[in-house]
Parts: sequence; C-alpha cells; structure tokens
Amino acid sequence: MGHAGMAAAAVRYLRSAGAPDTAGRVEPLPRPDLRAVGDDERAPIDPAEFRRVLGNFATGVTVVTAPAGEEESAGPAGFACQSFSALSLDPPLIAFMVARTSTTWPRIARAGVFCVNVLGAHQGDLCRGFAVSGADKFAGVAYDPAPVSGSPRLAGAPAWIDCTIHAVHTGGDHLIVVGRVDALGTTDGDGAPLLFHRGRFGGLAAD
Repeated sequence: MGHAGMAAAAVRYLRSAGAPDTAGRVEPLPRPDLRAVGDDERAPIDPAEFRRVLGNFATGVTVVTAPAGEEESAGPAGFACQSFSALSLDPPLIAFMVARTSTTWPRIARAGVFCVNVLGAHQGDLCRGFAVSGADKFAGVAYDPAPVSGSPRLAGAPAWIDCTIHAVHTGGDHLIVVGRVDALGTTDGDGAPLLFHRGRFGGLAAD
C-alpha cells in the first residue's frame, strides 16, 4: 500500500484542507480566527508577553524530515521544530506541533511518514538552516535514509525517531501531529543536547 496509504489521518487532513493529493504547488492553511472573546470583553493575552513568559521554558531542538514524494521533484522536506514530546510508551507515540501556515507540513503529510532528528549542542547552524523558509535546506547537509520511512536521518544528530503519521489534531494556530514510532536509535558521541531558551541557543553538558 505504501507509506501514504498507511497515513490515513494525514490524507484526511489534506482533503479537509483542500490540498492536492498529487504533486503540485502546496499552499499553507489560512491562519484561523483565534479571538475567543467579544469586542467588549478583556483582550486576549498579548502575543509578545506570551512569547516572553513561555520563553523561560527551555526546550530541546529537533529537525523533522520527510522523503520526497514519488511524484515530487523538490527533494526531501524538513523544518526546525522545538515543540516535540514523547507521548505514549504503549503504543510508542511521539508528537510535534507545526504552524498551520507552514508550507513544509503539507509535504510531510502527503508523505505520511517522517523522522525526528534530535539535534546536538554543536548543530545550532544546522537548525538555523532548517528554520529558513524557501531555501534549499538540504544543500550541503549530510544524511542517510531512516530504516523504515526513508526520511533523511541527519548526520551528527545524537538521536533519531522514525515514524508514521498516526493522527493530526487542531490546536489554535498550530496542528498537533502524533507519530507512531517504527524505529529509533542514538549515535556515537557525548550526546550533549542543543537547547533553546529565551530566544537563544545553548547547550547542556551530558552526564
């Protein structure tokens, strides 16, 4: 049946979003109307203040990748992602969040599979490259195919998680993507993670 056939949740998402099932220009979803109070009520939280306060929560940094579709000529897809978490041990599930306006996400959804590359402390520049929109993010980047999905597994990443899309949920201006873990592993090295805190990259010495 192939990877896309196994990712029924992603296909349903694409159809509901009006995205094509075949290759072609991929349009991001429109930004939803997020205002939850009336004009005569207290205004929502200021976005700048939201970012400032939540920026005190340090996160790890990943790059989510997917293989190029059989009918696509744009090459593999990938984007930098801080919003990643383990979700379930039995069954093994992980989750990441992606902006509804992302132009990379529909390509990952269409592939039906992805690989989460957990970045190390030395990979800040690599992360910045995958955070740029419209560039060839894989130019000069060494990788090999993940064992199940064939998604790019980035060289030097301390850990990787190879997944099939299990479910997609809406979450305000983001989507919550749940992945079923098919394979995972770590690489040699000290394992020191790349961290993001208050808008800056940092590191943490491994034990």
